[in-house]
Amino acid sequence: MNEQENQINIELSAEVAEGIYSNLAVITHSQSEFIVDFIKMMPGVPKANVKSRIILTPQHAKRLLRALQDNLTKFESMYGKIKEPEQIEALPFNLGGPTAQA
Repeated sequence: MNEQENQINIELSAEVAEGIYSNLAVITHSQSEFIVDFIKMMPGVPKANVKSRIILTPQHAKRLLRALQDNLTKFESMYGKIKEPEQIEALPFNLGGPTAQA
């Protein structure tokens, strides 16, 4: 198979390239999809808004998990172990499905 056939041309607009800051992710899932809501919480503010929502198939979610693990391993080998903050006991809202946080 030709190497060029496996290449994808990915474009990144200036607006998307700026990125969106998130310090909380809420993950829900059904049998057919994973939904990751990226949220920015501010200290002392009781309300937080979803800044971005990504919907993935279970297969893509698993590939993302592997890619994140690979990158975290590489990061920690270069910069040292990442210190994890205290666990958040409960979120102030519920999206109605199974949830996890990251």
